[in-house]
Amino acid sequence: MTHIYKIISQSEWRAAEAAGLFSGAAVDLVDGFIHFSAADQVEETAARYFAGQTDLLLVAVNAAALGEALRWEVSRGGALFPHLYAPLPLEAVTRVDPLHLGADGQHDFSAVLE
Repeated sequence: MTHIYKIISQSEWRAAEAAGLFSGAAVDLVDGFIHFSAADQVEETAARYFAGQTDLLLVAVNAAALGEALRWEVSRGGALFPHLYAPLPLEAVTRVDPLHLGADGQHDFSAVLE
């Protein structure tokens, strides 16, 4: 199973759980799609856009469950990134883990990436 990952604040995720789906964070709503990262991209995403934040979760999603609404498109550095052009159904989520800061001040992915 191929997983894609969303970094999200705990409050945003709790709201998604209450609603039964995730429509996107503020940046997603502005861009018209939900931003995700592949396993080999998510650490750089955290460093660029979430540096120092402590209230984060890493949401793992089964990419195959998203169907044609998921598109891999050129983004940062010419790499293909997963973008979802629909709300995220919570049934596609396989894991939700706290994303802790390590002693070096960087997010620690050692226990959360598959």
